[in-house]
Amino acid sequence: MKTIREAIRRLQTRVQPMQAGVFAFQTPPDAPFPYRLHLRLEPDGSGILIVNASTVLHLNQSAAEYAFHLVNSAPEDEVVAAMTSRYQVKPDQVRRDFQDLKERIETLINIPDLDPVTFLDFERQDPYSSHLSAPLRLDCALTYRCSTGCTDGYDARIAPTDRVRRELTTDEWKIILNKAWGAGIPHIVFTGGEPTKRPDLPEIIHHAENQGQVSGLISDGLRLADTAYLHQVLQSGLDHLMMVLDPGEDAAWEALRDVLMEDLFTTVHLTLTPGNRSQVSALLERLASMGVASISLSAAQVELVDDLQAARQEAARLGLSLVWDLPVPYSALHPVALEVGAQTPDGQIPSGQGKVWLYVEPDGDVTPAQGDKRVLGNLLEENWEAVWKKASEMT
Repeated sequence: MKTIREAIRRLQTRVQPMQAGVFAFQTPPDAPFPYRLHLRLEPDGSGILIVNASTVLHLNQSAAEYAFHLVNSAPEDEVVAAMTSRYQVKPDQVRRDFQDLKERIETLINIPDLDPVTFLDFERQDPYSSHLSAPLRLDCALTYRCSTGCTDGYDARIAPTDRVRRELTTDEWKIILNKAWGAGIPHIVFTGGEPTKRPDLPEIIHHAENQGQVSGLISDGLRLADTAYLHQVLQSGLDHLMMVLDPGEDAAWEALRDVLMEDLFTTVHLTLTPGNRSQVSALLERLASMGVASISLSAAQVELVDDLQAARQEAARLGLSLVWDLPVPYSALHPVALEVGAQTPDGQIPSGQGKVWLYVEPDGDVTPAQGDKRVLGNLLEENWEAVWKKASEMT
């Protein structure tokens, strides 16, 4: 069978690019393998296909057009006619190439642990190396209010409450989500502070969902112990949850048990502290036994680096996959940062902040990432192009 790379190279002729835009597909709720696809066509004709807001495939012009037809559920005969006309290739070859691409993407959807290069022959770029017309994710801090005063789980430097003096209204957040969707940002993560302190959280999630965006939530989970509220949030369209677990809080464990019974991809974040360092192995064992499949780890102090590395190894032994690039407390001290930083000649850690994701504070100010004090502008008051231009110049 011809590889995708060979098939695409045959189609490299000078063809006017399709109009840039963002396109989304979501399977019906009763699908055996529910998934979402987001395709962003860039002005130069290339594309970015995002599978379930996690796997990112960089596509050249002709591959992006095949993906466009796939996302829009175009009949195969229609795809063959369009691609044959545009690229002057034989219909049988287009049909084979389109089927091949469909099968490879379906494999990636159904078996998410496969490497898209080794197994699917997709070309991969180094993390965060490509120039993007817009980030792939927007982290929205809805509030800096916390359930327990932000004293144990959060670094006070991350939440500059002395500067952010107001919270956006529901309608103002909807304006920001509209701007994000218009710019081609398919993934929104709602964070804080504690976002469940906002009574309008389900409404805001629903607005993102209604536009076609993938939505995630970072929460301490305490409010989710209320089953009625949990179901309200789920029905609003929430796609994934990162629960910042306080191991000493019984209500948090109760909420986690309830969440794991629902059809929701859930990651648990655990911050290593001097008080829990000796319990980490047992905590990871308990999480794995409950059915947790995804873990996020960080350390409250640099002195806990060795404990953090040991926790990472234990998580791997238990089969827990690692999430490290979501905005969580003490996010600078995580296993990937330590491992990658030690391997690079200059000790610098590859980062997607300001490029792959941006962070919006409760008043609409945009920074490259959580904890970064450089303000790029206010997304409520300024247009997207102005904010992104500043981000591009800064990074």
